[in-house]
Amino acid sequence: MYVIIVYDIKVERVSKVCYFLRQYLNWIQNSVFEGEITPSQFYEIKKGLKKLISEEEDSVIIYKMRSQEVFKKEYIGVEKTDLSTVI
Repeated sequence: MYVIIVYDIKVERVSKVCYFLRQYLNWIQNSVFEGEITPSQFYEIKKGLKKLISEEEDSVIIYKMRSQEVFKKEYIGVEKTDLSTVI
C-alpha cells in the first residue's frame, strides 16, 4: 500500500516523530512523509505514532492508497525532495 502521512504536532515531539517516520517513509516536506509500505509496517507506524504523540494536542492524517499509481502528484514551486536517488 502507498501512504501519505501529514502531521501537526507540538514542537517538542517533532524530531522524534520525524526520526521515527524516516525509518519507513520518504520525508517529502516539513511534516509530510510518503512511501510504499506493507500492511505490517502500516500497523507498526500507527502503533509507534500513538506512543509518540499526544492524542489530545497533536494531529496526524494518514492517506492510504493501493499504490502510488492511483493518484497524480503535481508540484508548484520547488520540489523539496529528489526521490530519484532513493533505492
